[in-house]
Amino acid sequence: MVLFEPHQGLCNPKGVFMLRRNILLTSLAVLIPNFVLASEQTKTLKIGVTAGLHAQILEQVLPIAKKNGLNIKIVEFQDYVQPNAALAAGDLDVNIFQTKPFLDAANRDRGYDLVPVGETITFPMAFYSKKYSNLSDLPNKSTLGIPNDPSQGGRALILLASQGLIKLKDSKNLLSSPLDIVSNPHHYNIIELEAAQLPHSLSDLDAAAINGNYASAAGLNPSKDGILIEDPNGPYVNHIVVRAQDKNQPWVKPLIQSYQQPQIHDFILKTFKGAVIPAF
Repeated sequence: MVLFEPHQGLCNPKGVFMLRRNILLTSLAVLIPNFVLASEQTKTLKIGVTAGLHAQILEQVLPIAKKNGLNIKIVEFQDYVQPNAALAAGDLDVNIFQTKPFLDAANRDRGYDLVPVGETITFPMAFYSKKYSNLSDLPNKSTLGIPNDPSQGGRALILLASQGLIKLKDSKNLLSSPLDIVSNPHHYNIIELEAAQLPHSLSDLDAAAINGNYASAAGLNPSKDGILIEDPNGPYVNHIVVRAQDKNQPWVKPLIQSYQQPQIHDFILKTFKGAVIPAF
């Protein structure tokens, strides 16, 4: 008497093979969607920054961003022009280095369509001098260097105007140039130079307006070394910038959140001691 008749598929070697094959395919069907989902959740971003403080701060953001599903590749630049050109061309996903007035000028003059999506830091601009310890010591006909780009040059002129040293056609015009000076009672000779060259030109100038990142790279601190310091609560906050077409991409908010963390805020305050101010 046959008490038990095994299933044919289990007795047949071919049946065993087919069963194992089906189990394997079922397992892969479960694993593959999870793998695809993980790939979709991890986004690699190429972020352009100017060398120095912006790069140093972004390095601190990397592990936080990674936890938020973002792998960041930092691309450093030595000037203010190329980061926007690279972003507009699609060679970068993001850049972090510029103020809103500078961005507005770049969009207008070069036809870019770039937008700010989050605030980062402020570098207070200051005038520095190797020859004079105080602003009041500057003699008539002093030669003053300012950045040669529209927004940063205007920023330096507004700083001079805030102290009554010059008068501008419109003191609220953030893109003022030396041509907009309507009164120069001290007969200052104001010359425009590449922003990165101003720290190296201090010995040849009576004073120079130097952006915070270049000042820090040169060992200058506005609160200690500046003879005229900008109010940090102005319009010169730096921004996270993307192409307009990307502003609603799902990775934008995680990037902003990764940057605007309390530990990044504290790192900035402790590390730069007033040379850089968090704007979040």
